[in-house]
Amino acid sequence: MCGIARRGAAFVVRQHAQVQGELRGHAQRTGTPRSGPVYAQAMHVRDPASGETMRVRRLTIKRMVPTRDGDTALHIRSNVPSGRASATHLARVDGKRWSIETAFFEITTTLSCEITPLAYPKAALCTLCVARLAYKAVSLLKAALRSHHGRQKVNDEVSGSDLSLEISRTYDGMMMAIPAPPWARFRDLSDQAFARALHELASSVALSKYQQQPRGPKKKPPERAPYQNGQHVSTAKLLAQR
Repeated sequence: MCGIARRGAAFVVRQHAQVQGELRGHAQRTGTPRSGPVYAQAMHVRDPASGETMRVRRLTIKRMVPTRDGDTALHIRSNVPSGRASATHLARVDGKRWSIETAFFEITTTLSCEITPLAYPKAALCTLCVARLAYKAVSLLKAALRSHHGRQKVNDEVSGSDLSLEISRTYDGMMMAIPAPPWARFRDLSDQAFARALHELASSVALSKYQQQPRGPKKKPPERAPYQNGQHVSTAKLLAQR
């Protein structure tokens, strides 16, 4: 964070347990977005490498609904001055960051945006772009399902990987059973007509076929124990001595 600030850039980062700081003053409530009330408090953080100290704002979001890991409070640190962005605005920015990370996670795990073997940079970039287009198509399908079955039900129960798997499995057979001409009519539909067609098709989709399996809470990592013999030798130190 100190390195980012030295280069004249701003940051909005989640506070993790291993990164500590010294709180100053009292937390003040600044607003209440949809996720829950937001509190702001000054904090001093210290760079252990250089000894440099920096003043940041620590934002605390008291979530009305716990996260999937059971957290009821999220802490965010930022060096953006309050005159340029309110604490509530920065909390919304952090929420968008989480949505972006989730999107790239789905692109990586279900749409194979990374080629397993080594590839030329242009080929890897082409694969990434194709995966992003596929993600937009899957997102459109989810939006159509939400329009009929409800936002909460689709967001909580529908698996994006199962939707992608369904498309990849049935596409070749579907194109053989239904030739290209019947599909051509969708090309000339207006946005409103295309949305109505998707809504009608979504009404006949059985969501139980694409049920996602909720992940359980994260397990706490095991505590690190020192070497039993207390005689661990650093390879780097041995090489330096030579």
